[in-house]
Amino acid sequence: MQNYIKSVLENIPTDWLNLTTHRLDIYEEKLAKVQFLEQFEALYKNNNSDSSALYELPTAYDYIRLGHPLSCVLEWAIANLHQLEPNNVISFSSKTTPILAVLRKNLLDNRNTQIVFTDNLPDDFNSEILRQIYGYQFDLKKVDRVEEVSEFDGSTILVSQHKDFSNIKLTSNIDFVVNVFAHLGSVLLANGEKNTDYISAIQHVRRRETIAMTPANCVVALKSLIEKVSFEYNKSKVESHKTSVLNSIANITGTQTKALVGSSGLSIQYAIMMGLIHDAIENHKGKAVKIIVPPNCYGGTNDQARRVAACIENVEVVDLPVDGGNDMVKSIDIVLAKVAHEDAIPYIIAEIPTNPRVEVPDLEKLKEVLSTTRKTQSGQTAIDPVFILDQTFCPNVHFLGEGEILSKVRTISYASGSKFPSGGLCTAGYCVGNKRANSLMDKIDLHLKLCDNEATDLQLEILAKQMPSMLQRIKDAYNNTRAFVNFIKEILPTAKINFVSEELAQQGFTPSVFSLDLPTKGNTDEERETYKRVLNHQLIKMMISKIPNESKYCVSYGQLKGCYWTIPATSTQGTTKEGDKDYIARVSLSPKMDLEHHQEVFFNFVEKIG
Repeated sequence: MQNYIKSVLENIPTDWLNLTTHRLDIYEEKLAKVQFLEQFEALYKNNNSDSSALYELPTAYDYIRLGHPLSCVLEWAIANLHQLEPNNVISFSSKTTPILAVLRKNLLDNRNTQIVFTDNLPDDFNSEILRQIYGYQFDLKKVDRVEEVSEFDGSTILVSQHKDFSNIKLTSNIDFVVNVFAHLGSVLLANGEKNTDYISAIQHVRRRETIAMTPANCVVALKSLIEKVSFEYNKSKVESHKTSVLNSIANITGTQTKALVGSSGLSIQYAIMMGLIHDAIENHKGKAVKIIVPPNCYGGTNDQARRVAACIENVEVVDLPVDGGNDMVKSIDIVLAKVAHEDAIPYIIAEIPTNPRVEVPDLEKLKEVLSTTRKTQSGQTAIDPVFILDQTFCPNVHFLGEGEILSKVRTISYASGSKFPSGGLCTAGYCVGNKRANSLMDKIDLHLKLCDNEATDLQLEILAKQMPSMLQRIKDAYNNTRAFVNFIKEILPTAKINFVSEELAQQGFTPSVFSLDLPTKGNTDEERETYKRVLNHQLIKMMISKIPNESKYCVSYGQLKGCYWTIPATSTQGTTKEGDKDYIARVSLSPKMDLEHHQEVFFNFVEKIG
């Protein structure tokens, strides 16, 4: 096995290391990791480690923050060493979140937890905050040897810091081992059949609140595993890279306030959520927190908010209809009036432009409705909202700086770094607050560190390299998108296209993504919907087969080259309620692509459908 992995590492397909999003045409979500490993193991049995054979393996996960080929190989190898199922081994970029994943499930199941450790707990593990803010309950126990761990009525988590992966010890009294590897992350092992029902819950925490161990770190871990040596860490230019990234964020957002960089957009969003809830518990004791979120927004945002609310007393999710015929400003006004009446604390999460309909609200009216002073039922002044702005589609628009449209409203802006900031080369995300929200940033920083979700050194290096060209890439990609949209309008005028107007583009809203509602036919609504869904797939199949080097069926945006196609209902909106899903085609263009070839193939598609 070790010889085979050594050969695999010598033949790694470049996409395994360098892409954040993977092909959906060779992916079945319900078989995530399983299908990849079944075929990988077949290659192993045939001793086939050719790069071409590895490249043809099915997609392990659609997005690398959830997992990827190298994390699967690492988990498979460790599982083999310990006679476990590969599903029972889960790698994390974070050293604390796997512990939190077990604590979360036990909170919901009302089950006891003891955390046992031989050396030290991870530096940012904060027992007091985990108990008071997250609501997690657990006992801590230090032992000299693993053999001292006794039977316990509940779950026992052993936190270990062995540098040798093969040295992890499992005994019948241990339910989970979290092995911490400084600078790489951690690996969780679920021990025994009695703990198999934890696997999906732990995987879901990795999916929504953190990321898998990164591809680059998995390579280091695999080399350590096969060479039986502890890995070395070189802290080279981390601080200069971080300074460069923070300077770029200040320049791009037009702010001079504190910015934070996390391992992914959802890592940042989770830190924002928990930081704000921490602030509410400290400063508004006993008051309800309302997380106000669009029901059809990106599935991760929606799902994460509901998961937070499920764990913490007095926290509730309130739906905010924002597009597809709903007006964001009117919806916010109605919801804020209701929340004020209840004397609750409003935290609003919204995307501008919205996803996938690419709509922008009237910003003057938005400012007005967010700035309005409201009264509680008893006539007291209500708590003003915090507006949490997902700016991933248009990170170049200045909302927060002095004199800008939202400068007087408590606002925190964040963006997924796998999009324009890195051009699809890493998953890191960032957030920044305006002056009115700056006092909240320390709490957000605290929870980013507690969950060990700060950006990795390599992520900072990639961002430092890519962010200086970001504004130009946004401009060039928008120009390609506008040209493609105009072309479709001309040859297929019956299609409905969701894209910003020329007027909004003049105001700086220059996204490079649009959604396409293809014309349909049929005698009933059901027939018309079915026909349109088939047509979506026909279009995507045609584009990716005719232009395989550029057109890809995958979930992303802001990539350095090529054109990405997806259907939000079956990808980004995976956990969104069925009635709120969008069965339309979402198209994302880049600064570097053969636009004429794409227009030619699209023209052929139109001729084909008549």
